[in-house]
Amino acid sequence: MSKKTPKRKDLCVGDFRFSAKAKKYIAEIIKTNRVSYGPFSRRFEQAFAKAHDSRFAMFCNSGTSALHVALAALKERHGWADGDEVLVPAVTFVATSNIVFHNKMQPVFVDVDPLTYNIDPAKIEAKITSKTRAIIPVHLLGLPCDMDPILAIAKKHGLKIVEDSCETVFAKYKGKTVGSFGDFGCFSTYIAHYIVTGVGGFATTSDPELAVICRSLFNHGRDSIYIQIDDDKNATGAKLHEIAAKRFSFVSMGHSFRCTEFEAAIGLAQLEEKDAIIKARKGNAARLTKGLADLSDVLQPPTVPSDREHMFMMYPIVLRDRPKVELVNFLEDRGIETRDLMPLINQPIYRKLFGNLDAKYPVAAWINKGAFYIGCHQYYTPQDLQYVVDTIHEFFGR
Repeated sequence: MSKKTPKRKDLCVGDFRFSAKAKKYIAEIIKTNRVSYGPFSRRFEQAFAKAHDSRFAMFCNSGTSALHVALAALKERHGWADGDEVLVPAVTFVATSNIVFHNKMQPVFVDVDPLTYNIDPAKIEAKITSKTRAIIPVHLLGLPCDMDPILAIAKKHGLKIVEDSCETVFAKYKGKTVGSFGDFGCFSTYIAHYIVTGVGGFATTSDPELAVICRSLFNHGRDSIYIQIDDDKNATGAKLHEIAAKRFSFVSMGHSFRCTEFEAAIGLAQLEEKDAIIKARKGNAARLTKGLADLSDVLQPPTVPSDREHMFMMYPIVLRDRPKVELVNFLEDRGIETRDLMPLINQPIYRKLFGNLDAKYPVAAWINKGAFYIGCHQYYTPQDLQYVVDTIHEFFGR
């Protein structure tokens, strides 16, 4: 490794740029002065639901909020008790597990598959107890979980499923789209994600009752007769009087998890341009995989099983048998931004709550030691990708 000042770029894990269509939609909002939930939000929800084989999609302020309310809606509907258990993969973003605590339930961890980094179906049943109520499979970094065995286990044990698809949009598993397998699918549109609205997220479902509960919980637990300001449009007489009486009627302990027309407009523009985004990200990931193929003895390449597709929200890199810290620092010094590959059980707060769990979750411990990800978003140029490949080769002296 050279001791000279390293050549440096500025390659972030995610990026965003306003398209002409997004600017046009925002200009329309400014012209109408409609900022709260309205026509752009409805169009965004309808298009997102259709893209994910679901009847309903509810737009909110984050994927975390979507997960929180999805679990809360199931808890409310089925009368689950505080302290009941929810199965969560041992490798995921911390929000997946945090929302279980926020719903006064208990997360129980399941180790992950060493090739896909998703929850290992073969290890689920050993974690099920009389208090288990749900499974949250996480479609990590753009790759769907192996859903058939997860669905079979859930059916066998009477468990509900909330798909954490915050990092994976549009991807299909055996011909069916993520977010449509469980009782709920939850997605994020935060910066650096596939579809970006700045802040934002979705809960999808095909259950009308759950959709009503979810939308209410996003809006302070308000009576569903009046969730947004168009709900009294054209109402007259007794109907108008009933709505007026219930505008401030709250039937559940809800939250303020709403978004505005601005976020919806930005997201809708990208959703309408999704084919180009998908093509670019998949192409960039393929370039990285090809460029790093000769390092497969030290780096594990991404795995894409034949029964599903990988959308590559990010590009995972796993060192097979050494810690990642030196390589990560080498990349960071040269302007290639990195993130740890979703460590959970070794987070300081989780070590405080559960102690050292590495021995119980060896695959997660291995990933925490040697795995991270870099960007492969649509704004990368071929020259950017070659710079990444060359820099990693430089680290290994090849």
